Parts: sequence; C-alpha cells; structure tokens
Amino acid sequence: MWSSRWLFVLAAAGSAVGLGNIWKFPYIAGENGGGAFVLVYLACVALVGVPIMLAEVLIGREGRQSPINTMRFLTQQHHRRPTWVLIGWMGVLAGFLILSYYAVIAGWAIFYILRMADGTFDGVTGEYANQAFNEFLANPWQMVFWHTLFMGVTVFIVGRGVIRGLESAIRWFMPLLFVLLLVLLGYGVTSGGFAQGVDFMFRFEWGSVTGEAFLVAMGQAFFTLSVGMGAIMAYGAYVPSSASITGTVVTIAALDTVVAVAAGLAIFPIVFANGLEPGQGPGLMFVTIPLAFGNLPLGALFGAIFFLLVSFAAITSAISITEPALAYLVEEYNAKRSRVAITLCSFCWLLGIGTVLSFNEWSDVHVVGDLTIFAFVDYVSQNIMLPLGGLFIVLFAAYALPKAVVQSQLRLSNRAQELIWRTLAGVVAPLGVLSVFLVTIVGFDRLKDWFS
Repeated sequence: MWSSRWLFVLAAAGSAVGLGNIWKFPYIAGENGGGAFVLVYLACVALVGVPIMLAEVLIGREGRQSPINTMRFLTQQHHRRPTWVLIGWMGVLAGFLILSYYAVIAGWAIFYILRMADGTFDGVTGEYANQAFNEFLANPWQMVFWHTLFMGVTVFIVGRGVIRGLESAIRWFMPLLFVLLLVLLGYGVTSGGFAQGVDFMFRFEWGSVTGEAFLVAMGQAFFTLSVGMGAIMAYGAYVPSSASITGTVVTIAALDTVVAVAAGLAIFPIVFANGLEPGQGPGLMFVTIPLAFGNLPLGALFGAIFFLLVSFAAITSAISITEPALAYLVEEYNAKRSRVAITLCSFCWLLGIGTVLSFNEWSDVHVVGDLTIFAFVDYVSQNIMLPLGGLFIVLFAAYALPKAVVQSQLRLSNRAQELIWRTLAGVVAPLGVLSVFLVTIVGFDRLKDWFS
C-alpha cells in the first residue's frame, strides 16, 4: 500500500507528467486558439481523461494485483469473458515498448544537463546548437551510455519495492520537480518575453478551434494522464481503501494540467526573448532551448536546471511504466523483485538499442514503409495499443463490472451520480478515444471525406 493518499497522488501525477508536458501541450495550445483551446482541453480532460483514469484506478483497487492478474481475477469472479484479460497483457506490452525508447530520449536530457552546466552553449548560434544535437545523435556509443545510465536508475528504484523504491523516489523527485519548475517560471518572468509567452498560450481565438483542434485536445487529454497501459491500474492496486478515488483522480488531473501550463509559461518567454520559433516540436528541447538559455544571463545554470526538471519528469514516468510488467512477473513466479527488475529492464534496454541505432547506423533500416525501428515501436505503442487499452478499460468498468462494485469503489451515493458515471464512462469517453484512434490511424482529412 501507499503510505498515504497524497503519495499516490504524487506518484500518479509523476506518471502523468512526462516529456510531452514540457514541450507539447504549451505548443499545441498556442497553435490552436490559445485560451479557447485550453478551455476545450480542460473539458476533454474532464469528459475523457478523468473517466478513463477513474476506471483504471477502481479496477486496480478492486483487483489488488498486477494488471494482468487483476483482469484475470475480476473476469473469473464476475463470470465475464476471459478475453478481457487481454487488456492487462496489452498494457504491459505497451509499457515495455514505450520504456525502451523513452529511456533513450531521457538519456539525452541527462547528457544535456552536463552540456548546459559546462557552458557548451554559452553565446552559441542556432547553427551550432543544431549541429551539436546532430553530432550527439550520430554517436551511438554515447547514446548507449546515457540510455544505460537512465535504465540503471530505473532498475534501482523499482527493484526496491513500493515503500523503499517508488515512494522514496516520489518523495524526492516530485517536490524537486515543482521547485525547479517554479524557479524556471520566475526566470521566464524576468527574461523579457513573458508577455509574448502569455499571449502565445492564452490569446482567446475561438476561430482557431477547428474540428481538428478538438481532436488534438482530446488526444492530449487522453495521452497526458498516462492511461491505457496499466500503469495507473498497477498504482491503483496500492491505493488504501479509505482514499476517495474520484477526489484523488481529479487532483492528479489538475496537477498534470498545472505543470503543463507552468512549463509553457517558463519556456516560451525565454524562447521569445531570443526571437526564436516556438514550433520546433521535440527539437524545442534539444536545439531551441539550449540556444535560448545560452544567450541569457546565468543561462548555463538555468539551462542545467531545465534539463534536470526534464530528467525528473522522465524518471517518475519511467518507474510507473515499468511497474505493470514487474508486478506481474513477481506475482507469477514468486521471484525476488530486484532480480525481476534487472531482467525486465535488461530486455527493455536491449530493445532500446534499436532506437539508438535508428538515429545513426540503422537510419536506413525500415520495419514497415518508411518507419524506422524507433518510429515503428512508437507508432504501434502510442497510436494503437494505448488508445485500444484505454477504450477497453473504460468499457470494462462501465459495462462488465457489476454496478455494486463500481458504486462501492467510486462511492456513488445517488442516481444522479450513477447517471453521470454511466454517461461519461459508457458513452462520452469511449467515443472520444475511438475518434482519436480513427484520426490517428486513418487521418483527419480522409475521415472528413468519408463523412462529407
């Protein structure tokens, strides 16, 4: 068990707060209507993200086992089809695939802590910042080293168990993450571009909120909460019975959103103060940000703090991704947790080598179409397995679990609350995830042609 409700809140928020919060949310908000998009996003979090997270936590707490064994136990206990157990298997596999490349990219962030701190980017040009990043990607041995270091930290934490490992890490990393974010936010306010950053993210333009923007908001609301891969279900298994699932999940969603907004208000003023383009996607972190900090007073110090923040966000996400598979193997084989952690992460590390080589030696190797190993693993896990996992999790909670179980876990005390739950979990959230899945697989323009 988590020793307190707040440690679960911090752990789940740590799972939700990842690399995407740092660059993706602020940018898509600015590109899709600013404040109007933020309102749409918050509505999508409430109508899609929160119901799925509620479903995942309540299933985890009801089963009290790893996602695979939880689904097996619940289907047997309530005489449901055994095919529902595939939810657990899909989540475990998705998490395994995601961690294999997530650890590689997180390794880049650790490397950039040192690069910023030693003054490498002081007064550099955009050409130099881009060249430095490309040179790093072209060196597989260097990438393997940082990939190995990050995976080693993950093994050390998860191998120590819930109390000594997960809780101890969360107690340190999450408060430090919030402190570092506040420090960067204060620095952004004084950088000279704060007004532009606020305008970029919060100007209210309903005309920019198109049908595609709604789907972008829905997709971000789903992916940002780390639902669909069993991590929240595994964490939910450790939640004390006395904790309110609804209040806890709403708090987690609010923290995740606050971090995303604060990250934008910290980063974009610095970007605008240097006259740089904010729409760099992932490259924003490793090209634009070093360039921006390199041309500001105390830029080396605060640039290092920024990448420390990114690394903390990555490690809290990584330990949650590892937990579903690790918990299952410990239960299934009655094995020592530390040994399972080493074995599991070793296989994950080996798969991650494919991601490393996708940026250099194997950049011409394509698995399907023009997808490299990295692009293929990313596409299958993020765009297929996670949406399907989230869809089936919420459908299982809404239709397969007995009403008495849901009422007990969520403490639904009247018919109005039951109706809201059934509407959101049984209709709105599944349709939202299904639409995101179809747009991702088929494409927005082709879908418009189908329905026009």
